[in-house]
Amino acid sequence: MRINKFLSHNTTYSRREADELIKQGLVKINQKTAQLSDEVKDEDKIFLKNKRIYKKTQFSVIIYHKQKGEIVSRKDDRGRKTIYENLPKNFSTWLSVGRLDYTSEGLLLLTDSPVIADALMHSDLEREYYLKIKGQISKQVIEAMRNGLEIQNSTKGAHAKTKINAMKFAPFLDFEIFGWSGGYTKLRVVINEGQNRELRRFFGYFDLEVMDLKRVAFGVLELGMLKAGKYRFLERGEYEKLRDFLKINGIRY
Repeated sequence: MRINKFLSHNTTYSRREADELIKQGLVKINQKTAQLSDEVKDEDKIFLKNKRIYKKTQFSVIIYHKQKGEIVSRKDDRGRKTIYENLPKNFSTWLSVGRLDYTSEGLLLLTDSPVIADALMHSDLEREYYLKIKGQISKQVIEAMRNGLEIQNSTKGAHAKTKINAMKFAPFLDFEIFGWSGGYTKLRVVINEGQNRELRRFFGYFDLEVMDLKRVAFGVLELGMLKAGKYRFLERGEYEKLRDFLKINGIRY
């Protein structure tokens, strides 16, 4: 493991911040001043500002009920409210597992471990959502939900500054259409990917606008009755299932 990655995984510093600390000569591997290209072995002793840094053996995860009108970022140049402004200060360095956009709500995972954040973010665990869509679901949309979809221009429903155009959408794992009335359709969908604004882009391709989007589950973790703007730590059984997931996927922690 690269030295900057070791520091970001086992301290509150990001990799970029770790690089700066290394450049300043504040990091040592055993008794030698570390270089940016250095690799860390299991038997090595790492020191930061002469303080020993130990490899983490425990991690914590919380479920946060993100509200509409919050962004998943530590700061915003447009002055919008961030999730970290609503969470206690001790969570200021925690990492979010993916994102929910400004107008979306629901289950958001945060963790103090970059290893866990990366593993969950790039997993194929199921994500369950409830949607309210402007328009009616046609047979063509249903067919795409069942069989998947590949498009070259997926900018409808995307962020205005997106650089991603072509996208491939896997078949939905499950979906249920509750009904159509007043010009809107309500439905539940289950997918196992976390691409940028995936659902908004998928329906946008069919000129359907997602008005409400709420994530209610991520793998075995459920939002349940957690109120908007509140958080909770995982329960013991949930941690056990998460560790089973790590073990199955060969992720050592």
